[in-house]
Amino acid sequence: MKPLDLAGLRRGLAREGPGPMHELSIATSIVESVMEFVEKHGIKEVVEVRLLIGELMGVEQEQLRFCYSAITKETALENSSLEFDRISASVHCPHCGYRGRPKYWDDALSFMPIITLQCPECGKAVEATQGTECAIKTIRYVAEELDEYPTNKREIARRPTP
Repeated sequence: MKPLDLAGLRRGLAREGPGPMHELSIATSIVESVMEFVEKHGIKEVVEVRLLIGELMGVEQEQLRFCYSAITKETALENSSLEFDRISASVHCPHCGYRGRPKYWDDALSFMPIITLQCPECGKAVEATQGTECAIKTIRYVAEELDEYPTNKREIARRPTP
């Protein structure tokens, strides 16, 4: 496998015009972290990467999958799937004490709901208490087979102890 040229990929995608740059930077961070894990643990192939994504992150899952698949070609992650566990947003209003789901902008011309960070009770600014997460939850993989695995008791007895 050849090393990833993530900087070159970023430059190439940036020249193609507006696109999922937010998702590309997230995908790049994910791939760099997983590849470090792969190299450290001698992993042959990654089967699945599962992420925790908070609702407030504004991540478009299909764009993130597209970016992920574009930068994992010819790596141990190439045929892996990228899965998501969504974490709902939760807010707290320091003015009236409200705790719960945030207020959404219903008239927004967007493909996804837009959270206003305005208190549903008093209308003042709220603080996010949940929903800003973006982390790798699990990595499913196939481990590299050992070349020098002992096949019989004599071979085990002859191996030097560390």
